[in-house]
Amino acid sequence: MSTSRTALVTGANKGIGFAIARGLGAIGFQVAVGARDEARGAEAVARLRGDGVDAFALALDVTSDASVAAAAAAVERTAGGLDVLVNNAGIAGGTEGGAQDPTTLDLDVLRTVLETNVLGAVRVTNAFLPQLRRAPSPRIVNMSSTMASLALRTGPVLAAYAPSKSLLNSLTVQYARQLADTHVLVNAACPGFVATDLTGFAAPRTPEQGAAIAVRLATLPDGGSSGGFFDDDGPVPW
Repeated sequence: MSTSRTALVTGANKGIGFAIARGLGAIGFQVAVGARDEARGAEAVARLRGDGVDAFALALDVTSDASVAAAAAAVERTAGGLDVLVNNAGIAGGTEGGAQDPTTLDLDVLRTVLETNVLGAVRVTNAFLPQLRRAPSPRIVNMSSTMASLALRTGPVLAAYAPSKSLLNSLTVQYARQLADTHVLVNAACPGFVATDLTGFAAPRTPEQGAAIAVRLATLPDGGSSGGFFDDDGPVPW
């Protein structure tokens, strides 16, 4: 059983999730690499271990109650508990055929996006909260986007993806309020416009740059902000 702090990053086999896992590992966390595809998860763990990170693979489909419950049991068994949860797993939902034009919105696309980006985050958070509550300085980071902002109205019109992140921000506030009398700090992070497969790699920021705010929020001091939405420059209006 590990005596170090343990972090779980969902969707950590590539992109920003992988960079968050590596960033947390670099500062001494044992990292559970959550991935739907076990082979890709194992490959990511091998790469992290090559960088000196204490990591282990965790089969995790955030849309499945059974998968999430099994993952929670596996982290308890392997690490003895959890200190940090980063809800990073997310999908864009596609735009083919105007699928995210609000005037012709494909409701199946909306349901699918919400299932992963919102329900998945709730499912994972609630499964791991008993472990987080036992940790000395527990942190939850929900990976959001400036597209969530009702004030900024940035990015393309994506009537499934953008509202999913708005809802994730709102849930972040609700968790922070409910957990206000505990040591659990819950915040949302905006990584910026990052070159990943979700953006077609046509973006200026590296995954490592996008990961920095998540690592910062995952390591906030006790008594730090909770219920906020932040990027590298500070609070984001939304």
